[in-house]
Amino acid sequence: MSQGSGSSMAAVDNILDKLTSSTDDFEFEGGYDEGIIGAITLAPTPVLIDAEELHEEDAYAAVFLNVVLIVCVLLAYYIKQHRIYYMPESAAAMIVGVLLGAFVRYFLTDLTMYQFSPEFFFFCLLPPIIFEAGYSLEKKEFFRNLGAIALYAFGGTIISTFIVGSLTFYFAQQGWITGISTTNRMESLLFGALISAVDPVATLSIMNNPELECNRLLYTLVFGESVLNDAVAVVLFKTFRKYYDEDAPDLTAGMIPKILLDFSSMTILSILVGIGLGLMTSFIYKHTNLRKFSNLESTLLFLCCYFCYATAEALELSGIMAIFTNGVVISHYNSYNLSDDARHATEHIFETLATVSETIVFLYMGMGVFTDKFSNWSLSFSLFAMLFCVLGRFCNIFPLSYLANLNRKKDASRIGCNMQIVLWFAGLRGAIAYALAENMPGQNRETYISGTLVICFITTVFCGGCTESLLTTMNMKDKKSANANDAEEEVENLIVSTSLIVEFDEFVAHQGFKRWLVDIDRNILMVYFGGAKKRNAVRGIELATIDESMSILSDNNDDDDDDDDEFALKNTMRMSLSTPK
Repeated sequence: MSQGSGSSMAAVDNILDKLTSSTDDFEFEGGYDEGIIGAITLAPTPVLIDAEELHEEDAYAAVFLNVVLIVCVLLAYYIKQHRIYYMPESAAAMIVGVLLGAFVRYFLTDLTMYQFSPEFFFFCLLPPIIFEAGYSLEKKEFFRNLGAIALYAFGGTIISTFIVGSLTFYFAQQGWITGISTTNRMESLLFGALISAVDPVATLSIMNNPELECNRLLYTLVFGESVLNDAVAVVLFKTFRKYYDEDAPDLTAGMIPKILLDFSSMTILSILVGIGLGLMTSFIYKHTNLRKFSNLESTLLFLCCYFCYATAEALELSGIMAIFTNGVVISHYNSYNLSDDARHATEHIFETLATVSETIVFLYMGMGVFTDKFSNWSLSFSLFAMLFCVLGRFCNIFPLSYLANLNRKKDASRIGCNMQIVLWFAGLRGAIAYALAENMPGQNRETYISGTLVICFITTVFCGGCTESLLTTMNMKDKKSANANDAEEEVENLIVSTSLIVEFDEFVAHQGFKRWLVDIDRNILMVYFGGAKKRNAVRGIELATIDESMSILSDNNDDDDDDDDEFALKNTMRMSLSTPK
């Protein structure tokens, strides 16, 4: 053996000895061949995972979760069937989730399948919930009260954000709250934005029970605010997140105009994306023969809706704002382009998806009590944050209600004191706030997540359960005679069955600018996007429906003055419907 070869082998033996004896840094001694040393690599020993075993574990988890979801649905049925108003379906799902979380925490080691994933929530569970809210929206009531809804959703969310954020930061500086930053004001504002996301699913589930006869205006305000408020809170959170810097925590005065500009531009652009893609979808359906293939109609509609949400998120806008607007636009224009089978199918599909998604969300929120890692939970933060939420809600509902009433001259449309109290009480926190808390930056993230979960649990279970009692105490139930209710229901069925486009009070309200918008909608947009020909075709049916509806109402009305008003209104409606478009 040559001398070079012998020195090379000695070098290799030296390296092997070093590797087996220590993992510390070392130097090679003696001569060695660099080609041999270069061929030696230090790689970790691969861990072999049995794919079949992993698949089997996931299958067991899937079966377990499906059984629990079935239990939640049966509980919801039991609650509705027996009218258990003190236990909303969402609260029942959270309690089941808590029990399931405790079980898997103490009996299982891998909790991956049982932990809340914010990305899965935002991209899989949230889109069908928000779209269904816009698609099934009662547009007449929503837009009639749009001013008040916008005040609560935009102005109220901003007020609540700064009140909660400022008080949180001040109390942390004074040492009354532990577990969060005492120097980073933007961190507190981020929490103020996420916790201002109102999600009154429990309250709405109680209010929506027909036997309770909840005040129509109250329900419209709570529902409208909750949908827009979620979008505004997410936009605020994203805007603050851009300016968050853990190394430069001070919020300067020069940053405020930029923040407001970013917030406004993100909101407007998100709405435009929703409107634009909604009109594009309607145009495709209007100018194709997709109605011949109902399965393709429903499939394309679902994909177009998700495309809207994904596009807005990819552009760093608000997917919630975009897809809600998209749902409203598609419902208004595209519903008349669909075949009857596809129209009914899509309504049920989106409603079913929304129900399943909501159940999954609350179930996982309940499991989060045990499956998430809360090593930095702060009792003082949770209690004070709850108090700040109540105070922030108070400071936006009552002043903004006063402003909203300035433009409401009729007593029936005014937001009374009792209604304001219910609105204040209805500010429950839910999945949006919890998901945003999961995306909190910084080292205090777990403190914010645990505090948010406590607030969500308390407001959903206890506040949601007290909704029916509060409605009764505040006299927020419409009291009508049985005959009046039966007559109203019969009229409503007649109107819905013939797709009545012109509402009873629409002709009185369409004056000036509003009338101009209606003309553009009917004479231009509906021609290209919204099935205008079909709308004209049903006018003869609508005239007969008006006559029959008015006869039902007159049979249940003993007031001669009201009869005269109905006669005049009927003639106005007939004249408007008879006018060629």
